[in-house]
Amino acid sequence: MPMARPRGVVKKILRGTILAAGSLVPAQIAAATQVKAPAADVAFLDALTWGASPSSVEALHSQGRERWLKDQLHPHDEPRLPPAAAAQLAALAPRGTLIERVRAFEAQAKAARAELGPETKNAAQQVYQAALTAAARDAVAATVLRALYSPDQLRERLTWFWFNRFNVHQGKANLRALVGDYVDTAIRPHALGRFRDLLAATLRHPAMLRYLDNAENTAGHINENYAREIMELHTMGVGSGYTQADVEALARILTGVGIDAQPAAPKLKPERQADLVRDGLFIFNPNRHDYGDKLFLGHTIRGRGFAEVEEALDLLCRQPATARHVSRALATYFMGTEPPEALVQHLAGVFARSDGDIAAVTEALVRAPDFTAAIGSQIKDPVRYVLSALRLAYDERVILNTGPVQSWLNRLGEALFNRSTPDGYPLLSAAWSGPGQMITRFEVARQIGSGPAGLF
Repeated sequence: MPMARPRGVVKKILRGTILAAGSLVPAQIAAATQVKAPAADVAFLDALTWGASPSSVEALHSQGRERWLKDQLHPHDEPRLPPAAAAQLAALAPRGTLIERVRAFEAQAKAARAELGPETKNAAQQVYQAALTAAARDAVAATVLRALYSPDQLRERLTWFWFNRFNVHQGKANLRALVGDYVDTAIRPHALGRFRDLLAATLRHPAMLRYLDNAENTAGHINENYAREIMELHTMGVGSGYTQADVEALARILTGVGIDAQPAAPKLKPERQADLVRDGLFIFNPNRHDYGDKLFLGHTIRGRGFAEVEEALDLLCRQPATARHVSRALATYFMGTEPPEALVQHLAGVFARSDGDIAAVTEALVRAPDFTAAIGSQIKDPVRYVLSALRLAYDERVILNTGPVQSWLNRLGEALFNRSTPDGYPLLSAAWSGPGQMITRFEVARQIGSGPAGLF
């Protein structure tokens, strides 16, 4: 394969101070792409994708803004990628179902613990940990490839936004084996769907249940961690009117929602057998559930099993506070700054009227004058900074080694799946403008602008 190098005009821009500071202005992106497109269209494209590139500018130019936006808001069910990227994704895809992989990892861990000698035990543990790390590394590589090369760019931008909002940390327990599946099955398919479906998908995924400890939440031994974060981060937001009693009630509602990799179903009393819910690793175990009635957000929820969880999610997703909190976060993500209150209220109205249709809320944001005024004026966060530089520099030439990308994101402080706290990485541009950040960005820009940097 011939050595891949950025084209001359791109190389000069990448090595310049504008990209290193955070983002290119539309005129410079247009110059780099060598496509005759209005600067406003290029800025619009750059704001909604992982970065303008020669081919993406050409696609927008040929389709027109309205057709392009419609296709982005309503993409194909199956994400589309160019053949070279699709081949890499196929090679990265883990074998077997998630429950099969987790059982294999558990068997490997059990065998390592059973080793008698300290040296052999340590060696077996290292092999086990290396296998978990390889699974997480492959998940990062797959995410980077989709972000760089999927034509469904808006879905990929929102996939990262929603993952960050429903954050899990790969470093806890066996989450390195779970995080890739979490993105691919719980987040991406719902990134432009109904918020209620997205919330339910994250609730049923073992990555979330392990990360926020709901797998240990059982009647008589309540763990409030997940219930608190659902209300504080995922839906209504701090100071929105819910009480500690509501957190406690939701924790009781969530008892029995957990993880089970065992082939055999739990032994249940005859009157509880119909309440059992199993789906892969997910389980609702009636033996662990508090069947008492609960008072949640002013509503009495009758104790009857998993239907309580569904009712609680319905209540949460239809709260005006949830509409405002989610809309504010979405606008902040795409604008890089605190959105005006009037815009938040407008988006919250769309959220409520559409029953949490994420595509409808996103379209309302994109068409808002405040959004148009804000695009192109804020510093990009590290993930967007690195990916946009690569899309501009190499366009559709598919990188073969995502290792340098992962290294740059680590150095810039926004490594994928590596935020240890549930709140996710900051959305405001101001969080990424420190002097140390800028110095590192200059170094990354120089590496990308000087050659392939090991990417090929």
